[in-house]
Amino acid sequence: MSSSARSIFRRFLSSTSAFRPVSHATHHPAPQCFRRTYSSTANPVKSRFALWLGASLAVVGGGGSFYYTYYNQEHNASFKLDAPVKLEIFKPTKEDYQNVYNEIARLLIEKDEYDDGSYGPVVLRLAWHASGTYDAETGTGGSNGATMRFAPEGDHGANSGLHHARQFLEPVKEKFPWISYSDLWTLAATTAIQELQGPRIPWRPGRNDKDVSFCTPDGRLPDGSKGSSHLRAIFGRMGFDDREIVALSGAHALGRCHKDRSGFEGPWDFSPTVMTNEYFKLLVDERWEWKTEEEEGKKWNGNPQYTDKSTKTLMMIPTDMALVEDEKFREHVERYARDGEVLFKEFAEVFVKLVELGVPFTSGPEDRIRFLTLDEQEIE
Repeated sequence: MSSSARSIFRRFLSSTSAFRPVSHATHHPAPQCFRRTYSSTANPVKSRFALWLGASLAVVGGGGSFYYTYYNQEHNASFKLDAPVKLEIFKPTKEDYQNVYNEIARLLIEKDEYDDGSYGPVVLRLAWHASGTYDAETGTGGSNGATMRFAPEGDHGANSGLHHARQFLEPVKEKFPWISYSDLWTLAATTAIQELQGPRIPWRPGRNDKDVSFCTPDGRLPDGSKGSSHLRAIFGRMGFDDREIVALSGAHALGRCHKDRSGFEGPWDFSPTVMTNEYFKLLVDERWEWKTEEEEGKKWNGNPQYTDKSTKTLMMIPTDMALVEDEKFREHVERYARDGEVLFKEFAEVFVKLVELGVPFTSGPEDRIRFLTLDEQEIE
């Protein structure tokens, strides 16, 4: 086999873990590094690219077959192939993605040391912030790329603390190396919403990871200290209307703020690990006042925020209060406060839109997967 053929073969073997060798003639000995093991596997799907590669290498090598020697420094092993190799692309099935979902859901239960007992809210925030960088005019940003992996974007002030979510998902990535970070983060958010008793979120794969050059500039995510005009500017850039802005704000039903990250502190409602419409009910029914003291009686020195008059344990930030102060926003707040089913339906629709912004899918909306929760599968 010529050096050019060897270069082609080596380059494509090392380019992605999605390629698997499915047949070879002789080997001595077989290197461990050449095995691809996944927690779940699909039936092999023949690839046009695989056929092209085999044919091309045969032509370059001459004689209808090729001879290839591979050296592995780690195992100090080599092997040779003296027959055409068929490379087939691993194509994940719905079952494979359900297995990823199940693993994330299992870890959400097992690792209960974060905040109020669940990594779910911060995992949701990770996907939200990765997706919320989309700019409709330039077509840049969005969930496609997972560029928050890199310092320029990961270090943006709005993304402070999200390394906890990224680290939480690393074992899942190691177990299922074929899934992109971009798909993993959005699938994880889908898992978190459903496992925390939120609505079913249809999801589809198709996102690809990108390099550091695709990092988005700072300032594309909402600033909690601003008002309604800021919300319309930020969400309008992505293509959302008033109703969708309010619906997406329903994510504040989960989790809490941290003063050492955002300058705000506390949960929005009394059940920060269960998704309900309580956030909207509190906005409408509770009386809110500016926070002036810490819980210990010390003077509040964080960003300006509101606290509930009843218990002084909850908080709202200025963008939350803008939803009830702006008449057009408020009508949707009141709708969701009255009817949790309406909230769940519209939140699910707009969240799907958010995580799909700018993604060059090759599949259609009809191909979205509707995952079963662990309870529905009766998995403990």
